[in-house]
Parts: sequence; structure tokens; C-alpha cells
Amino acid sequence: MIELRPAVVADVPSLLELWEVAAENDSRPTDSAVKVETLIARDPEACTVAVTEEGRIVGSLISGWDGWRAHLYRLAVHPDVRRQGLARRLLAHAETRLVALGAGRIDAMVLEGNDLGQSLWKSSGYESQPEWRRWVRPVG
Repeated sequence: MIELRPAVVADVPSLLELWEVAAENDSRPTDSAVKVETLIARDPEACTVAVTEEGRIVGSLISGWDGWRAHLYRLAVHPDVRRQGLARRLLAHAETRLVALGAGRIDAMVLEGNDLGQSLWKSSGYESQPEWRRWVRPVG
């Protein structure tokens, strides 16, 4: 049995480990404990973790809401538990949260080369928007 719950500060080291093993880390600045802790402090419901009965974090999804737009980040499922519907559970949980907050549209950032991720998003009703390009400027 895998439980979904909001991440807490004590989860941060395990989250960072999960993201190293299971998430898209290409073309992304390294995450820091301080930034994840700041997210949890700012919006305690934003980062959902999937936890086994033994307390091991095997999945995550950040559902960000700024009051206008809804964004999904860091959908990660540990390779040991993939293909069991966990990503879909995390996604459904996040969508429910964001709709309850007032979201009318949800977007997700997925690397072009992430075929497994692309498949999930497509089968969940998300569509790529080729007319858009993301612009990024690292600060700090």
C-alpha cells in the first residue's frame, strides 16, 4: 500500500534522492534542500509524496498554484514501483487540488526526450503546445 500525503521538511533528503534516481534532471539546475524547504513552508500542500508502508518515498509531484495559473513539476516515480499506476494517482491528486483552488487550466513541464513521461501526459488528456517555447534565466 502506498499512501499519498503532503511532503514535510523531514522528507527533503529523501525527495532529493528520489529526484536524482527517477526524475528528469537534464537541463535543470540542481535542486537544493533550502529551496524545497522554502516551497514546503510557502505552500505545505504543494508537494505530494507517495510513501510505502515502510516509510520510503517512491513518488512525488509538485502542484504549483499562483492564484492564476496551475503548474505541475517534478512528477517522479522510483523505477522499482513504475507501471503500477502511481504516476496517475499522483496526477489525479494534484489535479483535484488545483481545481479546488480555482484552476481552469493546468500545465506540465516535460522534457522532449522523456518518452515515458510524454506517454503519461498524452494518455491523461494533456496536449503539447508546439507554438510555445519556454524561456529560462537562472538566478542565484
